[in-house]
Amino acid sequence: MPLTTYRTLGRSGLVVSPLTLGTMTFGTPRWGSPDEVSRTIFQTYVEAGGNFIDTADVYSGGRSEELVGKFIADQGLRDQVVVATKSTFNAQPGNPNAGGNGRKNIHRALEGSLRRLGTDYIDLYWLHAWDMVTPAAEVLQSLGDLVRAGKIRYFGFSNIPAWYATQAATMASIHGVPGPIALQLEYSLVERSIEREYVPAARELGLGITPWSPLAAGFLAGKYQRDGARATGEGRLSGPNPFGDQKFTDHNWRVLETLQAVAAQVERPVAQVALAWTAAQPGITSLILGASKLNQLHDNLKSLDIRLTPEQLQALNESSALDAAYPYGIFTPPVNRMIFGGVAVEGWH
Repeated sequence: MPLTTYRTLGRSGLVVSPLTLGTMTFGTPRWGSPDEVSRTIFQTYVEAGGNFIDTADVYSGGRSEELVGKFIADQGLRDQVVVATKSTFNAQPGNPNAGGNGRKNIHRALEGSLRRLGTDYIDLYWLHAWDMVTPAAEVLQSLGDLVRAGKIRYFGFSNIPAWYATQAATMASIHGVPGPIALQLEYSLVERSIEREYVPAARELGLGITPWSPLAAGFLAGKYQRDGARATGEGRLSGPNPFGDQKFTDHNWRVLETLQAVAAQVERPVAQVALAWTAAQPGITSLILGASKLNQLHDNLKSLDIRLTPEQLQALNESSALDAAYPYGIFTPPVNRMIFGGVAVEGWH
């Protein structure tokens, strides 16, 4: 499957590549890439047929947006690429209205992103996170007004409760107004929590899913080795990072062992196999890839060529399976038969 096997994002007309170029590494000193390397990564992705670029106002303090905007302008690609950016996080410490998802901050943040990107519209505008206070109705009206004004074409939600996204999508459908078209959520072999609520909700509501960190910040790329109770290796997880050391668990090391065994069978790097597994899961539209080196991008793009066998998928599924959290642990075949008088009943698929 080439990068040009385009698909629509959710139940919308926005056409995107199966792999998204994430640009958190652009302009980031410690674990990111120098500007010219970032430019080469961008050019390589676009020349391979990729069209979906993901950034955010908070990435490297806005520098990522500036670089993305410059690379697009230098090559005259604005009509060709789908530009996605985000807002929520605070830009002015001490000023609560310079963060969150209220109407005041959404407008402030969007104007800043438009300026840094050097464009007059955003193709896909994400709420970066749930702010825990702004009503879904206000968010829906604010973003819908921006769609009608032509400043954004579509919008979606990232790092947000499933019930909140469902509430907004349902209200939009009932009132016939613009609603979210996608969810951006963490998803990988070692972080499958979205399968409980988000994936079923997204499929029911027609929302695409674009997973971030499908390589678990490099853990599933084989960058780290177990060293007793600790881990060694170089990458994002080797210093201050949003994940702390939560990726270095007994469960995750066991998943990595299974991944390494499957990778040996298909004679591919573990990172490619991890991406291939994630891309094969129900409801997934486009994986967000982050690369600080050109060879990382080349390797990740090759994951599109991998087709895992049912046996290999089963091995990976079983090693990384979620615990049966309530209430899902009681939804078993015996309970199904109890409900339907001893007869097994399957729902409509």
